[in-house]
Amino acid sequence: MAQEFKLKGVSSLNMKNGEKQEVEVEGVEGGKVLLCKVQDKVHAMSANCTHYGAPLKMGVLTPDGRLTCPWHGACFNVSTGDVEDAPAPDPLTKYEVFEKNGAVYVKTDEDTLRMNRRPLNIKCSASTLSNESVLVIGGGSGTFGAIEGLRGGGYKGHITVLSKEGYRPIDRTKLSKALLADLSKLAWRQPEFYKDASIDIIDDEVKSVDFAGKNVSTKSGKTYDYTQLVLATGGTPRWLPLEGLKGDLGNVFTLRSIPDVQNILKAVGDNGKKIVVIGSSFIGMEVGNCLASMKNDVTIIGMESAPMERVMGSKVGQIFQGLLEKNGVKFKMGASVDKATPSKSDSSKVGAVHLKDGTALEADLVIEGVGVAPATEYLKDNPSVQLAKDGSLNTNESFEVKGLTDVFAIGDIATYPYHGPGGNGSPIRIEHWNVAQNAGRSVAHSINNPGSKPKPFIPVFWSALGSQLRYCGNTVGGYDDVVITGDTSKPSFVAYYTQGEEVVAVASMMKDPYMTQSAELMRRGKMPKKSELQKGVDIMEVGVPSDIKI
Repeated sequence: MAQEFKLKGVSSLNMKNGEKQEVEVEGVEGGKVLLCKVQDKVHAMSANCTHYGAPLKMGVLTPDGRLTCPWHGACFNVSTGDVEDAPAPDPLTKYEVFEKNGAVYVKTDEDTLRMNRRPLNIKCSASTLSNESVLVIGGGSGTFGAIEGLRGGGYKGHITVLSKEGYRPIDRTKLSKALLADLSKLAWRQPEFYKDASIDIIDDEVKSVDFAGKNVSTKSGKTYDYTQLVLATGGTPRWLPLEGLKGDLGNVFTLRSIPDVQNILKAVGDNGKKIVVIGSSFIGMEVGNCLASMKNDVTIIGMESAPMERVMGSKVGQIFQGLLEKNGVKFKMGASVDKATPSKSDSSKVGAVHLKDGTALEADLVIEGVGVAPATEYLKDNPSVQLAKDGSLNTNESFEVKGLTDVFAIGDIATYPYHGPGGNGSPIRIEHWNVAQNAGRSVAHSINNPGSKPKPFIPVFWSALGSQLRYCGNTVGGYDDVVITGDTSKPSFVAYYTQGEEVVAVASMMKDPYMTQSAELMRRGKMPKKSELQKGVDIMEVGVPSDIKI
């Protein structure tokens, strides 16, 4: 039953447009509410992001009523509390707010206040479903965004997911960052959630697609019809085509799924192992850092002069390297791997990794983080579709596969036109959990609203590299300089990646909400120029206009 709860220390709703204020609720331990004023109206809502609980008072509030999380780019509509951008799974709760007797109150109940979110209600009775059907192939982040966006947006047809992973959508980022292997701690939703939403998640693998007949055949021998098809099969981890490293020796792993983590943890055992990580990518760096924290002897091998140099530049890459070295990780940079050889005590398992300069690194286990290939093998000989050179599918801005009707591709398998800074419609393929989920949400919006324009977004990603990295934008068209402000030794800095005068990407550590502010300025074409940043312009002092260009 709804009650009136008094807000501590607030006597009126006299706020300025654009102002945010987190306030405690009297009589509710830990109860907090966020007050925001947009377009002359004060809104009261949940105080924390529904993704990882970031305080939204530290986020960015725009004049058009977007409230963006300071950590990972999740965005909410202030008027409704609804999710606008990934990675938030649930909307915010909105509260009735009013003045009374020289104080401010919200009207709700105590359980709702403590929950600090509005559980997404997408219940749908199977008996009332229409004849329409969306079939989603894949079980990752893109699928999560698509199926929840469909039901959340009012879709009343059948929704079927074919996933060879054998489990419901998980927070895949925690596999490499924390080596979690417990489905109950990784899954976003309980099985009952999908049952109540009449979403069928089936453990099966696609074998072929008949685009003309609008059906999919699986390896179990079944056939599924569809009205619209969403291809979200993700990426397949690459193996190095080298002796001992192409799956021919035991205790050599890639990392993509829960069983991969389980196998790695089994091989690590009680820790204290010598571990070689091949690849100074985000996956390699994250898993290496995690294993070092577990008291293992970890060496990361990278071909570049600094970790992630191609994407982040050598200066920022060296910051990452320094952070991991403080955690005990050793590096072999500018190195090329030659082969792996068996253990002397067990010829079936790896014993050492050999570099081309003759260095031999003893290894109880090896983890390869050398990228993924688009998982599109089931389309390789399909006459109705042409795969790109890298095996991906070319799509338009709505993620519709070129040359096909009612077929969408999202996530690691999609190459789409990028209209963000430095993109100018250039084709791009981005391998990141958040981008896949936003693409899924965009597809759901298109299916629910035929003829509507696609819902664009600025790519955002993050990483745990001794300190939390935030990143937005993309360097698809390259970059020619990096402007770094702040203190890189702490580290507390912002790095602006520029192409000529234009900022095309921004990375930060311990400088929230600079990344979020950058993303909102990028969406509106108002990001300061390189020369302005060099002169000391602080982007947090740049007003965010209402007009959106991206």
